[in-house]
Amino acid sequence: MTRPQRDDAPRAPSPRSGPGGLLRRPLKAWRLVGFLLLGAVIALGQQPWGLWLLSLLALALALHGSAAALSARATGLRAGLVGTGFFALAMSWITEPFLVQPEIHGWMAPFALILMALGGGAFWAIPGWLAGRLTPPGPRRVGALAALLLIFEWLRGWIFTGLPWAMLGHGWIDTPPAQAAAWVGAIGLSALMLTLAALPAMIWRSDAGRGRTAAALLLPLGLLGLVWLAGTARLATPIQPRGITLRLVQPDADQALKWDPDWAQIFWDRLLSESAAPPAGPAPDAVIWPETAVSFLLNNADEALAVASQAAGAPVLMGIQRAEDRRYFNALIEVAPGGEVVQTYDKFHLVPFGEYIPLGDRLARLGIGAFAAQQGFGYTPGPGPQVLHPQGLPPMQPLICYEAIFPQHIRATEGAEWLLQVTNDAWFGTFSGPYQHLAQARLRAIESGLPLMRAANTGVTAAIDPLGRVTDWLPLGAVGHIDAALPAPLPRTLWLRLGPWPVLLTALLVLLACALWPGRARARA
Repeated sequence: MTRPQRDDAPRAPSPRSGPGGLLRRPLKAWRLVGFLLLGAVIALGQQPWGLWLLSLLALALALHGSAAALSARATGLRAGLVGTGFFALAMSWITEPFLVQPEIHGWMAPFALILMALGGGAFWAIPGWLAGRLTPPGPRRVGALAALLLIFEWLRGWIFTGLPWAMLGHGWIDTPPAQAAAWVGAIGLSALMLTLAALPAMIWRSDAGRGRTAAALLLPLGLLGLVWLAGTARLATPIQPRGITLRLVQPDADQALKWDPDWAQIFWDRLLSESAAPPAGPAPDAVIWPETAVSFLLNNADEALAVASQAAGAPVLMGIQRAEDRRYFNALIEVAPGGEVVQTYDKFHLVPFGEYIPLGDRLARLGIGAFAAQQGFGYTPGPGPQVLHPQGLPPMQPLICYEAIFPQHIRATEGAEWLLQVTNDAWFGTFSGPYQHLAQARLRAIESGLPLMRAANTGVTAAIDPLGRVTDWLPLGAVGHIDAALPAPLPRTLWLRLGPWPVLLTALLVLLACALWPGRARARA
């Protein structure tokens, strides 16, 4: 007869009990949270924080920790969590457009942030899984993961119309290494960040001698020192004046009030007043207003343009909306003295869901439109990058807001001697978004060797020299103007001639070397 077991009798250990069981799941959960937090720390290299060293150290830990996973699936999961944490913080400003009219769009804000973080995380998870499939855990996987992350960071600037925002290389913007963008572009700056983070884990071994340990530390430091010195030397390049003065006007047109008729009149008066203000130095050769600076359409603006021209006393480059055959455009126009429109440029790289809706013509029948476009159900894209020849000024390439984040657009034209960005950063809030946008404009100047003038509705309005340095600026929330001297461009940069291809080819070679090194053992899927 079997004796019944008492409820309080000792039982056999469960697979989930003890250090290897009961604690296994909590430890695993905390480890996953740790990878999310590592991603957020990496994001601190972005503006407005600019903590590039902390970002670099966190990236090194993330690469090493992801590459140590036993399976491709685990590697992808860890890398994806790092990417999700990175984009959750770096792109946190994405909620701001939905809070301009919170009673209408506010409910979308958390979903926008979650989807953005997860979407960005996918550009880390896929490289992690591929690295896990191609290489065994350890140093070779670190190299493969770094190379794949770089390739996917470049792809992010193209897929689904592209979003090269919050690139790893943007962490260098306030340091001398940012000057390397003149040779290798923004993608090269990301390559530098990934290389410095990956090298220690690729060289060091737990059983290695002092020589290998020293190399794991000294090689990245030496590389950083060389790039730092090269950047410092380039920053000593003399910048030549041209004797041209441009007035950049900032009316501080709050987005929530911009289209209100009473406030629209106030913002119009500010534009006129700042345009007409007596100069402290040479009279401006042109006056520049920001993106969608006025609340009316170009089609109804004849009298207003004459008033603007009279107030400025010079040609006016103005952001304005216009209509043509029931289509609406986000445009930049040149207004000659007297009010005549002599040149028009239409923004061609539109913000998905902000300035246009995919399948917009069909969805418009249901009343669904892009909330940033105040006319119609969204904007129509212009023909593409152009070089304009304003009266009395050197040829320039216009960039309307979002277009300045795409380095490929600068390489799509020839003959420009300066860049002009008109923008409405009021959509980006007042914390991180406007400063990240400004940082990317500075990179376009470094990559091209061209000065960049930037007029923003609410800030930051800035004059940027060909080395990416801000020479004058107006802070967020200020009403005012800058009379900025336009410098001469630097010689055509190596990046303009070669583009991203040398960097991407090097990444592919590194990936092949890591994947095909003798003795490769395939990781478990």
